[in-house]
Amino acid sequence: MREEILDLYAEPLALPTPRLDAEPREAAIGDSTIEVENFFDLALTELAALRGGLNIAAISRTVEIIRTALGRGGRVHVTGVGKPEHVARYAASVFCSVGTPATFLHATETLHGSLGQVHPRDVVIAISNSGSTDELLSTATAIREQGAQLIAITGNKDSSLGQLADLVIHVPIPNEGGGLGLAPRISVLGEVFVLAGLSVALELAHGLTVEEYSRWHRAGAIGEAARRLVETRTSGRRA
Repeated sequence: MREEILDLYAEPLALPTPRLDAEPREAAIGDSTIEVENFFDLALTELAALRGGLNIAAISRTVEIIRTALGRGGRVHVTGVGKPEHVARYAASVFCSVGTPATFLHATETLHGSLGQVHPRDVVIAISNSGSTDELLSTATAIREQGAQLIAITGNKDSSLGQLADLVIHVPIPNEGGGLGLAPRISVLGEVFVLAGLSVALELAHGLTVEEYSRWHRAGAIGEAARRLVETRTSGRRA
């Protein structure tokens, strides 16, 4: 057996023949540079338009709903399908880090038994640019039937998700950018932009202190900076 294996790997590997008609790589890089620059310009334009039309009152109302739910023993969940799933994971993480306990809710798993973790006292934030993703709509319907409150983060306030939700934070991003303009890019930036803003409001509502932040961030550069700030304040009070 050993000899057979050695003979097998002793044979030269057949490598693919390069295409003789392929475009020079330098030209492709030059073309992509222009496309990337256009993307950055478009992203800034879209985010500026989003900021100009953003309903800050909806964010304030979301904070009220979340704080009320926490006050009665409820919890916060964040969900999404596709790229918004990753946004949901970020949102749940950053909410926790600034004083609002939150969990990521897997939309598909919710339909296969995980709905049991959602109680009527809870709040679920559902993220979908189109507001019409079938899997998320099934999950949102189940969440409403469970009695929990539903907040939609969507680029289409009149969508099916928007109709199901108790509250909608409208995040319209008409153009995604890129060669085809199809891959979720700027819409994801918009969702993160709004949810980061929501985390700021939740941090203030919680009254987060640097001592709390230091306790929760035990490692990394952020944790070290927080500890130094605590030590500086403690030394100042002693002086």
